[in-house]
Amino acid sequence: MRPHVEFIHEDDLIWHMAELPLGSGEAVQKNLSYDEEDGSASLRVDFKTDWSRVAGLHSAMTEWYVMKGRVCVGDDELLEGGYFCAPKGVLTPAIKVDAGTEILLFREYGDWRFEAATENAPGTAAEHQLTVVRTKEMDWYEVTDPEHGSPMDFERGGTPVPGLYIKLMYRDPITGFYTRLIKAKPGWREHPLAHHPVFEESYTLEGDFHYNFGTLEPGSYFFRPAHVRHGDFTAGDKEGATFLLRCDGDLVDWYTDNARVEMLGDPVNWGDDHPNTEAPVLVQPVRSKSAGAWVDPHYQ
Repeated sequence: MRPHVEFIHEDDLIWHMAELPLGSGEAVQKNLSYDEEDGSASLRVDFKTDWSRVAGLHSAMTEWYVMKGRVCVGDDELLEGGYFCAPKGVLTPAIKVDAGTEILLFREYGDWRFEAATENAPGTAAEHQLTVVRTKEMDWYEVTDPEHGSPMDFERGGTPVPGLYIKLMYRDPITGFYTRLIKAKPGWREHPLAHHPVFEESYTLEGDFHYNFGTLEPGSYFFRPAHVRHGDFTAGDKEGATFLLRCDGDLVDWYTDNARVEMLGDPVNWGDDHPNTEAPVLVQPVRSKSAGAWVDPHYQ
């Protein structure tokens, strides 16, 4: 399974050669998270030159989200906010990418392998087809909208917190796996401790989110396996926050009020009664060796 990533910024990661076999051109990637068991991964990919690849089949469910530039998937042109998903076994048309394009690439249930194929290649069940959307042309829907929001929240008696808006890009009709954009209005807050029965993965696109361990800014990323408790979040007061969210099933919020983490004990060989030691201090997580600690004026 993928390790818990709580949380990182892409600026603190190094570039690798992109895992895009049979492609013509130069591309590099940063590994936001990587499953060393089956090859599933979430990647930031930059194309240094024009790039192209023939039609074929991925060994993993594969998603591309365009943050900058232009991607042509068959006859579909995708600019900023463009997205496609090819479920495992579904033919991906030939792709052409302009130099300077930046994308998020997600692989699930498989690694980077890709096999050239034609449109006559055997496919999967009719429920799984290539999905192509242009999010700039989509409307935002209130997360509490029973028709367009999160249906499982309502079916299981959940209470989505008002003030969030979504654009659903992909949802597996069988498993409920989904990928969507979420926008939080300025000052929106989810204050209880929360956890979910599915993994939760997020990449911040715009604005900022204040959080226990720092501030989620554009380029910030986290991956939480199922049942990892977290909180709380407060969207920035100026523009709120917009982020891409993925889950491997319908997201249900399980809340815990009056949460407390407490560590008690008696000092043995440190503290005020012992020389050359210091009293305990609140330790802030270190962002990286190069960037130092996370800075979050909201919680200072």
